[in-house]
Amino acid sequence: MKKMIYIILLLIFGVVIYYFYPEAKLPKGKIIDRIEVFKSQRKMLVYSEGELLKTYKISLGRNPKGHKEFEGDFKTPEGIYEINAKNPNSGYHKNLGVSYPNEKDIEHAKSLGKSPGGHIKIHGIRNSNGYISKFQRWKDWTAGCIAVTNDEVDELYENVKIGAKIEIKE
Repeated sequence: MKKMIYIILLLIFGVVIYYFYPEAKLPKGKIIDRIEVFKSQRKMLVYSEGELLKTYKISLGRNPKGHKEFEGDFKTPEGIYEINAKNPNSGYHKNLGVSYPNEKDIEHAKSLGKSPGGHIKIHGIRNSNGYISKFQRWKDWTAGCIAVTNDEVDELYENVKIGAKIEIKE
């Protein structure tokens, strides 16, 4: 019984450390002009003029394998897109718009008799649930977007330029 209590306390301690341990911030004064997403690794890398600035741990759509084919498939698209918008009043803290769908995406969805969907974003956590913070990384939960913590989307929002390239890979 004593051993079980120690194990539980150790687990609680580990979770608390994970939640509160500070993570590296983006360097000041750098403008992000390129983003790479590696879906299978749940990583997003951001660059300024070819210099890697930071790597983020991410969550994806609930059905993350493969390229997004149509609205409602819960997949995160794959390909080269641009950051085309910034929304400070998102339902998910803040967001950065991704230029999905492109012409190829639209044609493919049409060939399936479906809508390609849209509204793919890099966003934070649903408003009023920000306390989840890093725990959002433990599960793919979006409808096809790329999710980070609210603190992370704040720094991305400030430093990513409109027109930045984003390449999303399997």
